[in-house]
Amino acid sequence: MTTKDSMDKVVSLCKRRGFVFQGSEIYGGLKGTWDLGPLGVALNNNIKREWWKMFVEDREDMYGLDAAILMNAKTWEASGHTGAGFCDPLVEDTETGERYRADHLLKDNGIEADGLTLEQIDSLIFDTGVKSPKGNPLSKARQFNMMFETRIGAVAGPEGLVYLRPETAQGIFVNFKNVVDSMAPKIPFGIAQIGKAFRNEIAPREFLFRVREFEQMEIEYFVKESEWKERFELLRQDLWKWFDHLGLNRANVQEYDVPANDLAHYSKRTIDFEYNFPGKGFDELAGFAYRTDHDLKSHMNASGQSMEYIEPDGARFIPHVLEPSFGVGRAFTAVLCEAYTEDEMGGEVRAFLKLPKHLAPYRVAVSPLLKNKPELVEKAREVFKLLKKEFGNVAWDDNGNIGKRYRRQDEIGTPACIVIDFETLGQEKPELGDTVTVRDRDTGEQTRVAIAELVNYLK
Repeated sequence: MTTKDSMDKVVSLCKRRGFVFQGSEIYGGLKGTWDLGPLGVALNNNIKREWWKMFVEDREDMYGLDAAILMNAKTWEASGHTGAGFCDPLVEDTETGERYRADHLLKDNGIEADGLTLEQIDSLIFDTGVKSPKGNPLSKARQFNMMFETRIGAVAGPEGLVYLRPETAQGIFVNFKNVVDSMAPKIPFGIAQIGKAFRNEIAPREFLFRVREFEQMEIEYFVKESEWKERFELLRQDLWKWFDHLGLNRANVQEYDVPANDLAHYSKRTIDFEYNFPGKGFDELAGFAYRTDHDLKSHMNASGQSMEYIEPDGARFIPHVLEPSFGVGRAFTAVLCEAYTEDEMGGEVRAFLKLPKHLAPYRVAVSPLLKNKPELVEKAREVFKLLKKEFGNVAWDDNGNIGKRYRRQDEIGTPACIVIDFETLGQEKPELGDTVTVRDRDTGEQTRVAIAELVNYLK
């Protein structure tokens, strides 16, 4: 699936089936904000649960953290976020006052502008005659800090100024010594966190790709400087295993080794893992950076607190850091794009989500053949409760005829549908009593399975 039309179908399905809604939609929306509907919450939580299990629970060298969103403003001074390094080049439509990212406008006109100074951007706009999307002249470019400002308490002056965190990483760095002192980890070790971050994007766009409020799954992995290359390769392979676990075809995932002139100021090496999004091409799915000892050293210098790790033999050093950083929204979108499938069934085109079982919002759906037959409903409820206790994410579906139920469950990615019919009750064929029809989402094949064997069969 590679066309823009395919992406439009995924977005439409997300709205229609309760995965993603426009934020504040009844009031015309708020650009750069999206709400997860019931099925979106389920898929999102499944992705985060699987990530936490793979990178934290299944390992002996990872520790969890949940840092506060609001942090002392000195944190962002020490990390460099209040300087020009965390700013986007902004231009305005001189007629309407609407603001745009200058590098995006140039890129939309086929002009690469990454890493250019404001003066170089101004020259490019002047030389090429690029206008705003409304066709009006543009102002000169200026730096725009992406952090959201807010104030705490009743303090009116600069003392009360704080920011909504633009990344989760700094919450890990400022807690480095707390984790070391309380948990006594042996190096190498990592600290992992899942949490919200906020960036005041000038021009949010393209569905969930560029938003103002997003969620990160992030690890800061602390190593000896002499071992960073070896540990980098080991973690790199773990990232590939994660993309496999998401069900992403490796042909749709690629590594982009960021060239030295485009590296962030803290990075000595960065690999962007990119996914081939339909109609968009390869775009960032996750980042993996070698941040050296930059962050811990910066916070040690700014706070006066030691960030040294002390070996059992008394040796002291500031660890170096490897950072795998995953956007939950990017993973969510890639999973949906990978899963979206069209085939022909019953002489009609069928759209369905071929989601991995461990990610599907519902593991299974249970239906009585007819909802106006109390004996079928009662038996179906028994089966529903049995499976609900075992799997948790089980759907009850008695809306419409059985064909419509199958199509609906296919479209939301439910791997199996179970139907309780008159044969289950032993009324038509006694030998089939206490068996149910299990329909496979991907093939449409139906199998009779004994209720007593259902759990094992579905597992």
